Amino acid sequence: MIYVDGRVFGEHHVLAAEGVDANGEKHVLGIAPGSSENHHVAKDLLQSLIERGLDPERPRLFVIYGSKALRKAILELFGPDKPVQRCRAHKLRNVVERLPKEERDQTKNAMRVAWRLDEKEGKQKLQTLASWLEHQDHPDAAASLREGMDEMFTVNRQGLPSALRRCLATTNIIENPNGGVRRRTGRVSRCRDSSMILRWTAASLLECETGFRKIMGYKDLWLLKAKLDELAQERAAKRSAEKTLAPAGKAA
Repeated sequence: MIYVDGRVFGEHHVLAAEGVDANGEKHVLGIAPGSSENHHVAKDLLQSLIERGLDPERPRLFVIYGSKALRKAILELFGPDKPVQRCRAHKLRNVVERLPKEERDQTKNAMRVAWRLDEKEGKQKLQTLASWLEHQDHPDAAASLREGMDEMFTVNRQGLPSALRRCLATTNIIENPNGGVRRRTGRVSRCRDSSMILRWTAASLLECETGFRKIMGYKDLWLLKAKLDELAQERAAKRSAEKTLAPAGKAA
């Protein structure tokens, strides 16, 4: 899996990628200066991972927050076959920050319950919640809830145990080391430019990496790998069939 998330340190933006191997070990893969909302920044970071040996053809799961620029970069470099899970923690914040305080807890609880259900039932619950938010005169919150809903349930449709599913549903594992970076860079009173904050961020992340623990539910990662391999085989067979049928279709 590859987790990608952005962080702001003062006036500087840094985009970071972290990987999880088959044994559940976490690894810092790369960082780039700039916002995750910038398509060129996102694409440059992912391209650098490929240039350093990341196989774009290998089945893998991406866990990202809702950056359209980042999503586009994944599509361009890794193709449409790679499943993407949108971070639920970011979605939760994006929705509730558009609501009055008295309605936030109820909405958060309803969203969390829906995410624990199977995909079909969970989506129905969220659509019902979105309609209720519109009725309560919160159209922005309803629109935020509906946006990217399919990719909020990517891990649900993989048939994974709940502990592993919770870990794969957010970018929290990359946000935690980001907290360590902030503590270490907090002593820096003045950054001359983005390259300086990038060096501090890289050094801090590598220091944090020495204390990384395996992800929750790592013993069940073989189930995810089997599912990703199955999806890759199905899509490869579909593409092969489409190529075989293409000449006949043109002739007709």
